[in-house]
Amino acid sequence: MHAPTQLTAFAGPRKVAAGTLHAVAQTLKELVTRDPDAQILIFDDTNGSQVDLNLHGSLDEVLQRLPREAAPAPQDDTPAPARTAGRPRLGVVAREITLLPRHWEWLATQPGGASVALRKLVEQAQRGNKAHDEQRQAREAAYKVMNALAGDAAGFEEASRALFAGRQEAFLENVRDWPADVREHVLRLARRGLSDS
Repeated sequence: MHAPTQLTAFAGPRKVAAGTLHAVAQTLKELVTRDPDAQILIFDDTNGSQVDLNLHGSLDEVLQRLPREAAPAPQDDTPAPARTAGRPRLGVVAREITLLPRHWEWLATQPGGASVALRKLVEQAQRGNKAHDEQRQAREAAYKVMNALAGDAAGFEEASRALFAGRQEAFLENVRDWPADVREHVLRLARRGLSDS
């Protein structure tokens, strides 16, 4: 079971809510009830994307519009069914790919054929690039939030260049004067994408 998506919401430069979708929705509904003119931006902490949330109506109406939170999977002590001969259920999706003839020739010589060989190559690439992919995703998430909350702030361009170059010292220097909540959230998202050099 996947952990629920964590969100962070800002009203201007101030962080006003953080947590699961339902928790954030409840906090934000209370906020807009007190301050209907609040300019709220909500971000998915996983990828930095903005999240739209309809806060019109009563709290019950707001919560009813949300997808149901996943319940914990029940513990099942039943042993898994014995494997049978044939293709495993992999949830395979068929799509077209284009390769050069020499690639097809090589794939044809691999045990299990082209599909098995390609799946193995993709798995190997995923394992080998995991750290790099995590760094890239952290930088992209931080940039999306930076752009939305601090796109006009002093040092934004320099901070962006430092972020994508992975230069932590330069990044920290350029976000130093940003509003505290914005700076802290961006740093938390960017942490995996920055080096100490």
